[in-house]
Amino acid sequence: MSDNFKEESLQYHRARNEFDTNGKIGTLITKPCDTEKELSMAYSPGVAYPCLEIEKDINTAYDYTNKGNLVAVISDGTAVLGLGDIGHLAGKPVMEGKAVLFKTFANVDAVDIELNVKEPEKIIETVAAIADTFGGINLEDIKAPKCFEIEEKLKEICDVPVFHDDQHGTAVITTAGLINVLEMTGKPVEDLKVVVIGAGASGIACAKMYKQLGVKNITMLDSKGVIHSGRTDLNKYKQEFAFDTPDRTLDDAIKGADMVLGLSGPDLISAEQVKTMAESPIIFACANPIPEIMPPVAKEARPDVIMGTGRSDFPNQVNNVLGFPQIFRGALDVRATKITEGMKMAAAKALAALAKEPVPEHVKKAHGRENMEFGPEYIIPSPFDRRVLVWVASAVAQAAIEDGVARIDPASFNVEEYKTKLQRLADHLDGKI
Repeated sequence: MSDNFKEESLQYHRARNEFDTNGKIGTLITKPCDTEKELSMAYSPGVAYPCLEIEKDINTAYDYTNKGNLVAVISDGTAVLGLGDIGHLAGKPVMEGKAVLFKTFANVDAVDIELNVKEPEKIIETVAAIADTFGGINLEDIKAPKCFEIEEKLKEICDVPVFHDDQHGTAVITTAGLINVLEMTGKPVEDLKVVVIGAGASGIACAKMYKQLGVKNITMLDSKGVIHSGRTDLNKYKQEFAFDTPDRTLDDAIKGADMVLGLSGPDLISAEQVKTMAESPIIFACANPIPEIMPPVAKEARPDVIMGTGRSDFPNQVNNVLGFPQIFRGALDVRATKITEGMKMAAAKALAALAKEPVPEHVKKAHGRENMEFGPEYIIPSPFDRRVLVWVASAVAQAAIEDGVARIDPASFNVEEYKTKLQRLADHLDGKI
C-alpha cells in the first residue's frame, strides 16, 4: 500500500472534530433522556423495576437490557491479522473494526475487549466471568493451538454462543464455495482429494467442516511438511489429520488434488504444481495481501481452475464478513445458547444457494463488473449483497430451533415472517427506510 494510504488510514482512526472521539466505535443511546421523568426511568428510581423483573427471571434480561443485541469481541492479541503476536492493545484497532462490521452488516452492537493475559486458563476464567453480560462471545485473533482449548472450554461453561471467527468464519465461506464447485463439476464429495496448507486455527476448522460435508481424503501441511502418522511432534488437533501416507511435501500432496486451500503465506504454490492437479481444480489461496498463488498465474497454468482469494480485487473473495455478523444475528434473534455445527453448515448452504440467484445491479456496480452470475467467477456471494443478511441469518435461526439451542418457543418462530423482518433491517441498513 502507498504511504498516502497509510496516512489516510491513520487519520481515519483519529477524531475529525472537537466533538468526535478517537477510534471507530462509541455508545449509541437508544432511549430519550431529556425530561425529569425520562431521567428517573433511565436511572433511579425507575430502573429498579426491570432489575427486580430480572431477579425473578434471569431470561428477562433479554427483554429489559441490550443483552440480546450485544456481542463481546475478545482477543489477547497473539495472532492479529497477518501481524502476529503484537500485544493486546496493539490489536485493539482490529477489534474495534470487527465491531464496526457487526453493526454495519447486521446491526449487532459489539464491544471490543482486549485481555492483558495470555494463559488459556486465565482467558477462560475471565471470559466466563463476563459472558452473561452479552448475547454472544466472538473470540478473535488468539493463536493456535490454545484457541481450540479456549473455545472448547467456554462453549461448555457459557450459556451464550461462543464463536472463534478465525476458525469458523473461513470454514463457513470456503465450504459454501466448495458446495457450489461440486455442483458445477459433478464431482462426488466422497471422492474429493483436498490439500490444506496451514494447520492453524482456520486450516483445522476448515478441514473439520469439509469432513462434515462428506470429504474423506484431506492432506494437511504445516511448516514442517505433510502431517502424517509417522510424526511425533503433533498436538492433538493436528493428530486428527495425521494418516499413513507416503506424501511428505506439497509437491507430493498436490498431485491429483481436486482442491487446495491455502491459509499460510505468499507464493507457496507454483504454476508447475497447479498443472499436476485434477481436472477442474479449485484453489482458495487466502493469504493476505499476497496469496499463495496469484489468480492470473494459476489460470495461465490451468485455464480450468476455479479460484478464490482473500482479496477484494479478484472474484470469489473469501471474506469473513459474509459469515460472522449474519450468524450472530440469527443466533441472537432466537436467543441461542450455542452456535452448533448444524448452524454453521446452514450458513454455508445459504451462502451457496444465494450465489445462484441473479445479482443486483448495485452489487455489480460495486465490483465494477458488468456480468456477475453463477459460475467459476462467481461461486461466493458478494459482501455488498444485503440479501446475505436475510439468507444466512434466517438459515442460522432455523437451524438453532431445529438443534434445540434456542431459548424462544419454537412454536412462536415463523421463518418467513423472520425473513420479512430481516429484509426490513437490510433496507434500513441500506438507508432505504
